[in-house]
Amino acid sequence: MARTPTFTTILLVRHGKTSTTGTILPGRAPGLHLSDEGTAQAEQVAHRLGELAKKPVALYVSPLERTRETAAPIAKTLRLRPQMNRGLLECDFGDWTGKKLSMLRRRPEWRAVQSAPSTFRFPNGESFVEMQLRIWKTLESIAAKHRNRTVVVVSHADPIKAAVTYAQGVPLDLFQRTVVSTCSVSALAFTDGAPVVLSVNSVGSLRELGPS
Repeated sequence: MARTPTFTTILLVRHGKTSTTGTILPGRAPGLHLSDEGTAQAEQVAHRLGELAKKPVALYVSPLERTRETAAPIAKTLRLRPQMNRGLLECDFGDWTGKKLSMLRRRPEWRAVQSAPSTFRFPNGESFVEMQLRIWKTLESIAAKHRNRTVVVVSHADPIKAAVTYAQGVPLDLFQRTVVSTCSVSALAFTDGAPVVLSVNSVGSLRELGPS
């Protein structure tokens, strides 16, 4: 008997907006919560996920406060228990954690961050290569546990961008060209062959999500 082809869908949700989104590089620093706008975004993305014809069977979340708060209404809507997974954490920005982006953009290293991230390691932190490998291995492990099902993963902008880039077969040095907005949904399918990118940075209805 022929084996059923694998098509496991992972819905990558970036956390909602915080008071520092776009101005500070918060990294893994604790204590950062969603703003009122971010809380509203989380409610909206939960509603959108609730409209899916193929209901998600699991919800995995980065341990930081802003991702857990984003996951809370999703968990309620989908009736799922959030499962914390450190593989979904934000990149470790090391000494750059908590710095103003306006100041970081003046550093000579900023050009490498934007144009050659595969060559850059954050001082006393993680490299982009390490981050990409970490998030991809984590997603592969999650997909293997939920074969042919749909799973929601709540994470951060850079790991999601790195995962989408990897799935597309695009060099890591081009990953900054991808936009992942707060509470957007990017969908990947894990198959028996190459991964498939179903959507990137979706902020609208997910009812039509699926392979063409």
